[in-house]
Amino acid sequence: MESRRGPIKIALIAGLVFGVLFIAVTILIVTGRIAPFDDAVIAAVQGMENDRLTSVMKFFTFLGSSFMAVILSVAAFLFLMIVLKHRRELLMFVVAVGGSELWNVLLKNLVQRARPNMHRLIEISGYSFPSGHSMGAFSLYGAFAFLLWRHIHAFAGKIAMIVVGVALTLMIGVSRIYLGVHYPSDVLGGYLASASWLMFSIALFEKHWRRA
Repeated sequence: MESRRGPIKIALIAGLVFGVLFIAVTILIVTGRIAPFDDAVIAAVQGMENDRLTSVMKFFTFLGSSFMAVILSVAAFLFLMIVLKHRRELLMFVVAVGGSELWNVLLKNLVQRARPNMHRLIEISGYSFPSGHSMGAFSLYGAFAFLLWRHIHAFAGKIAMIVVGVALTLMIGVSRIYLGVHYPSDVLGGYLASASWLMFSIALFEKHWRRA
C-alpha cells in the first residue's frame, strides 16, 4: 500500500498545480491581460499560412473532432475490454475522457468567451474558452498512454507512444489557432483543464480501482 501512495500524491499535487494554472489563465482572460500573448502567438502561427499547410492543419483539426474522438474511444474501449480484459482500466478511461468533455461544456458556458472574428479559415459556432479540441485530445491520448504504459515492455515503444501522443495533442491545438477558431489562451486553458482532470482521474484509479 505504501508503494502506491507516492504516485497518488504526485497525481493529486499535479492536478492541483494544473488547476491553479488554469484558474490563473482564466483570470487573465476575463481581465483582458492575456491579449498581448494571444496576439503575438496568432501572428506567428498564422504568419506561416500557405495552401499546403492549411490542408495539414485541417487534417489535424479533423483528428481532434468529436467524430474522431468517438471512433478512437470505441477502439480504446474494445482494446481494453476484449484484448486486455481490464474493466477497471476501462472505467478510468471513461471517467477521464467523458469527464473532460463534461468539464469543457460547463467551462465554456461559465466563461462565455466569443471566438476570434478575424481571418477564419473555417467556420464554427459556440464559445471559445477552453478549446474543446485541446481538452479532448489531451484527455484521450493522455489516458490511453497512461493505461498502455505498463503493457508496453520495450523502452523504445514507450518513448514512441509518448512522442506520438504529445505531437498529436500539440498539433491539434496549433491547428485551432492557425485556422482562426481559437485564441492561443483557449488552447492553453484546454490543456491545463484537461491535465488537471486527468491527474485527478489517475489518482482515483490508483487509489480505488487498480488491481493489486
